[in-house]
Amino acid sequence: MARDTTDQTPLSSVQELTDYLAEGSKPKEKFRIGTEHEKFAFFRADNSPVPYFGEASISALLKGLQEKSGWDPIMDRGNIIGLGEPSGMGAISIEPGGQFELSGAPLETIHQTCKESNQHLATLREIAEPLGIRFLGIGGSPKWTLAETPRMPKSRYEIMTRYMPKVGSKGLDMMYRTCTIQVNLDFSSEEDMRRKMRVSMKLQPLATALFASSPFTESKPNGLVSWRGDIWRDTDNQRSGVLDFSLKEDFQFRDYVEWALDVPMYFIVRDGRYRDCTDITFRQFMNGALKGEIVDWEPTMGDWTNHLSTLFPDVRLKRFLEMRGADGGPWRRICALPAFWVGLLYDDAALEAADSFTRDWTYADVMAMRNAVPTRGLQAELGGRGLLDVARDVVSISRDGLKSRARLNGEGQDESIFLAPLEEVLAKRATLADDLLMLYHGRWNGSVEPVFEEYQY
Repeated sequence: MARDTTDQTPLSSVQELTDYLAEGSKPKEKFRIGTEHEKFAFFRADNSPVPYFGEASISALLKGLQEKSGWDPIMDRGNIIGLGEPSGMGAISIEPGGQFELSGAPLETIHQTCKESNQHLATLREIAEPLGIRFLGIGGSPKWTLAETPRMPKSRYEIMTRYMPKVGSKGLDMMYRTCTIQVNLDFSSEEDMRRKMRVSMKLQPLATALFASSPFTESKPNGLVSWRGDIWRDTDNQRSGVLDFSLKEDFQFRDYVEWALDVPMYFIVRDGRYRDCTDITFRQFMNGALKGEIVDWEPTMGDWTNHLSTLFPDVRLKRFLEMRGADGGPWRRICALPAFWVGLLYDDAALEAADSFTRDWTYADVMAMRNAVPTRGLQAELGGRGLLDVARDVVSISRDGLKSRARLNGEGQDESIFLAPLEEVLAKRATLADDLLMLYHGRWNGSVEPVFEEYQY
């Protein structure tokens, strides 16, 4: 997230929190696609990580992009930590370990999304090349130890870094050594949100399997195809994972709010400074927990929106839905991930087909799949059926949805062309992680160093 919110509107009731989410509903013709992707910055001379400070650094990249783009710098205690498009349509941010993120503008088609990411990468290369910096597109840091990974001077990350070891064994790895591709999608009503949440929550483990690309840790195979997926199994289970109540037929905005209220907070922002609030929940905050401790103790809408951004379920509800299951990957996958989900969720017939296909999947089924996928990938099973076969059916539904949308490019091609990387996975019966392991044990002669050359942007 590039910028934390400072909306000073006072809060007085839980209903206001629910209304905030419900106000995200919009007519179908205004549905948009917001794609985010992260990548690891490294020095091409020795494949070492890029620090924040210095002439060749993360801060130098941000300053160079700011000068070239004219986007507004986002500052934290005098340090540039991101860029915001002046009208609010897109942002660039840095993750805790220097992972460089584009949060794309809300766009109408995958064609536009793919063009946006390609333009971003081309511009970034112009800035990075003279600095000797390039970028790696996979889901987990393949080489650097946690100690070797730089830390960005961002206030919220300092609070998270102190807190993560208290609530899970793998939170720091999540923060500093993983990358993802995500897509943010709209809903038209509470009923539409409910169905999309139910379908996408059930299918996130399948997305993890299809996009698995993190088989290395500290220069060796880690025994997994999605290290990132495994990390999320023990990061902070109070605020992440599969939300069982979201799979119910009567799931409502209010249910998500009630859950979020009882998740410990990370911080509030007052006078530009971050105050650690990890010892209280948002409900306790609403009930006056900070009264007498700080002057501006009353909760605001900005506090609520910031809190929502610190929740990490597999599908996150804001005024839109965030699909959070996939590993990062090469540039074609930046287009494939939103195509997969748009095909499933933005066409009425496809959404009905996906809902019907997954209707009998229980919470226990989904959790079993989620737990198996990091190790077994598409070799995992769901109810005795191989996940590879399940994936073929789901990708087929997505393809039909994209064809039905009929959003064409200048050559008359619809958005289903962007599913090609997934169709290749299904045809080969192998994920990107499987390909990387085959290379490691073959042509790469037991080294991860070639990944930086062959899978860079």
